[in-house]
Amino acid sequence: MDRSPWSPRGRDFSGVGGNVRRLTLAALAALALTACDDDSSVSVDTDDDTASPTFSLTETTIPEIHAALESGSTSCRALVADYLERIEVYDQSTTVNTMITINPAALERAEAIDARIAAGDALGELYCVPVIVKDLYDTADMPTSGGVLALAESVPPDDAHVVAELRDADAIMLGKSNMDEFAFHAGHTLSSVTGQTRNAYDVSRTTAGSSGGTASAVAANFGAVGVGSDTGNSIRGPSSHLALVGLRSTMGLISRDGVIPLNFDRDMTGAMTRTVGDTARMLNVIAGYDSADPITTLSEDNIPDDYTDALQADGLEGARFGVFRRLIDDTADPEVEALFEQAIADLRAAGATIVDPFDVDGYQDALRGAESCRRFRYDLDNYLASLGPDAPVQSLQEIVDSGEFAEAHGEQLRGNLEVTETPAEQGCAGEPGNIRDNPGRQAFRDTMVSAMEAADLDGLIYPTWDNPPQPIITDDPETRDDLPANTGDNSQGLAPASGQPAITVPMGFTGSGLPTGLQIFGYPFAEADLIKYAYAYEQATQHRHPPTLFPAL
Repeated sequence: MDRSPWSPRGRDFSGVGGNVRRLTLAALAALALTACDDDSSVSVDTDDDTASPTFSLTETTIPEIHAALESGSTSCRALVADYLERIEVYDQSTTVNTMITINPAALERAEAIDARIAAGDALGELYCVPVIVKDLYDTADMPTSGGVLALAESVPPDDAHVVAELRDADAIMLGKSNMDEFAFHAGHTLSSVTGQTRNAYDVSRTTAGSSGGTASAVAANFGAVGVGSDTGNSIRGPSSHLALVGLRSTMGLISRDGVIPLNFDRDMTGAMTRTVGDTARMLNVIAGYDSADPITTLSEDNIPDDYTDALQADGLEGARFGVFRRLIDDTADPEVEALFEQAIADLRAAGATIVDPFDVDGYQDALRGAESCRRFRYDLDNYLASLGPDAPVQSLQEIVDSGEFAEAHGEQLRGNLEVTETPAEQGCAGEPGNIRDNPGRQAFRDTMVSAMEAADLDGLIYPTWDNPPQPIITDDPETRDDLPANTGDNSQGLAPASGQPAITVPMGFTGSGLPTGLQIFGYPFAEADLIKYAYAYEQATQHRHPPTLFPAL
């Protein structure tokens, strides 16, 4: 079938296990890119007199975008064109390699919003906010590949629920970001569609995975905010490695409808942003009930009127945290450990009480009891069936037979073909992801909540990763051993197994300039509290700064 709007750029990514293609907007070349000096960020001829060289995209927040639009400092079209220019100038030349597809309708959507602003029309909460979308969210106007070449031209029949909510709020889906193929791995971001994504702070280092494309793109100011997914680590790990805020919310708060699954029993969707405030604003839009994902009934009566009410600079006063040191192993990097100790001191200085150490009796046994089924094949085949008869492939078997995937992931793909039983036949009870239907996971949650309540804690704290981003081993990975591992990843156990929320916030940089993250784990549906704590810590420390490789244009 003809997918000419997403034609390949002709770059050679043949080192990634076979046929590899980059999808992009052919019409992007039609943008009237003009030369500019370093003092101006408005470098695209928008034919719009409201554009101003005084407005800069660098580290811009949602309120700052809206203030600039309302003051006439820029237009929505100029804003979007500037982000597109940054992607065009930097994404490949720096080798950061974050994007798979650019939205061919982004500028048209921006012009429509400009017209509505001029007419005085009511606008959604995220109007003209350019969003980087991980390429496992269904988008009816762009392909959704899951990072795998076999799905590179798969255009779903409709949007994922989260994407639809963002569009209803007048956000602009700027494009689709690279990801580790099928969201397989926590340590790296490698796809057969566009290769390996690199860390925006040091392109010789990994982003972690699997939402590394969104993480590096948002960190490099290729978009205002982004969305990722998190089965075990994939929002929080890359966010930590890129000095972002990443929230894995309570299972049931946000819909997973229209998202390519890894394990629907643990998959979660969510935002990745440069500030805690923008995380709150995104959550206002994407949280809530969706009939297509029944576990979101759990969100009813558990969502505040406005998550931004939690943005309190004194939010740590009187808070009480346990230091969950059992997660910090003997391979921890001394610099990361030192930054974590400083974070503890900063929390104390901001008014928090620290219980150090804190542990949970029976933790390991309870965690083992919360193990999930192997359901990737079952969930993926169901997703492919939802695409209808025009889907390029109909099953995992067809993907494996096609050979259109990164060979570094081949062993895992082929291994999943061995799982022929349905989740029910494996003994998985109830609705996927519903803690109440899973006795082992409910027991683990009860264990964690009871221990935290007994110690009168508001949350647990620990480094998101024990180690800074690892070096990328090779540009030509043939096996998983050729890729960065997930050594030091502290996100896999608590939140995915219990279904409770956890947020990572920048914790500072190593001496060589690599980001680290502080993670705060909370009670079910206590996202507002986590936002309050993370915001107060962010405001007290101001750790984030942008990577130097992507200056204003």
